[in-house]
Amino acid sequence: MKKISRKTIIYILIIVGIIILILLKLNYNKQKNDEETAVAAITNDKISVQIDTVKYTVLNLSYKSDGVFTPLQELNLSAEQSGRVAKVYVDIGDNVKIGQALALIKTDELSVNLENMRVAYNTAKTNSERYQNAYKTGGVTKQQLDQALMNLENAKANFEQARIKYGDATIKSTINGIVNKRDVEPGTVVNSGTNLFELVNVSKLKLKTTVNETQIVNLQKGDTVTITASVFPEKEFIGIVTFIAPKANSALNFPIEVEVQNSKNSLLKAGMYGSINFEVTKNKVLTVNKNAFVGSLSNQEVFVMKPDSTVILKKVISGIISDKNVEIIEGLKLGDRVIISGQINLQNGSKVSLIN
Repeated sequence: MKKISRKTIIYILIIVGIIILILLKLNYNKQKNDEETAVAAITNDKISVQIDTVKYTVLNLSYKSDGVFTPLQELNLSAEQSGRVAKVYVDIGDNVKIGQALALIKTDELSVNLENMRVAYNTAKTNSERYQNAYKTGGVTKQQLDQALMNLENAKANFEQARIKYGDATIKSTINGIVNKRDVEPGTVVNSGTNLFELVNVSKLKLKTTVNETQIVNLQKGDTVTITASVFPEKEFIGIVTFIAPKANSALNFPIEVEVQNSKNSLLKAGMYGSINFEVTKNKVLTVNKNAFVGSLSNQEVFVMKPDSTVILKKVISGIISDKNVEIIEGLKLGDRVIISGQINLQNGSKVSLIN
């Protein structure tokens, strides 16, 4: 049998030593992994969450809403009688006042008819007085007197109608405003209902827009707001809320109207785009972060962290909603710690750990 050399024995011992060291290292790593796994198992019993505290806040509820300026008054005047336009007294761009004559339709026939009805009325009036006196002395019967009085009433009605028709021949403005459109010239033949003039009153304008349900609760008729026009972004106008719709439209927004006084030189024009700036703040109200609500705001539920790091689901009553915070009317108190992230994994009694 061949004798093993000393050198070979040394090599064998070195290899065995290396193997022993590898086995010891593997065993050490296994023990360490087992310990880390045990720690992780303990840690994973707690759900990681973020919190915020209930506090007093000054809520900034300011917002902006866009719309289009419309005239305070807008009127299309049409002919009441058929005939030929004899005179036109105004032109496009002229300022007119209530009762001012704008045009005259030829009135020869109407004038003759008015005079005939006047004569007939005066005659009937004289006859009725004569019959009344005669009735007192027995000169006429009661039936004859009643007929005379009826003739007087008919003559009076015909006279009033003729006077109205004669008056309608003169087209008069019924508003203060500006002639925006003129559709007639002297000599034009018109029929009843023919459009003659378009008048607009832009001494004041209305800006119509819509607001949502959370914004309308802070609005009241008579509120003062600031307004800017798209073409005059640096100039502010003062507006008054004059109308708030009692019912939402199909988009669940509420139409409102704001009336604004125009400048002396009428800078604002109907049809321009404008923006209403609603400046609204509410001082020192109890609030919670909007993200605290479980599911959505409509659920009105939040998780509150207790001192022992467990959570409890609470029902609340919310109020005004701003961009980041929600007013709390009932259900929470100052300093309560509410969960704002990780609620999807929570239920009553869950243990939590905080993350930054």
